[in-house]
Amino acid sequence: MSTISDTAQYIVTSILPESANVTVNSRDENGITIISVSALPEFVGQLIGKEGKIIKSLRTLLNLAYPDVRYMLEIKE
Repeated sequence: MSTISDTAQYIVTSILPESANVTVNSRDENGITIISVSALPEFVGQLIGKEGKIIKSLRTLLNLAYPDVRYMLEIKE
């Protein structure tokens, strides 16, 4: 995985089932990579986790793997 968006897509698709219709898009704005993750509404809670633990873990993994990249992770339904 060469980019942060590829890594995010790999992790998200590993967490959610194929029926969740997950799409991961990224774009750059002012030097910040914005990663948009969209899935079906019934699977968004599964991605966030109780008290946001899963999404926090995803952000921690991305911070460790890409310490020099500034990014923002958005979750859309």
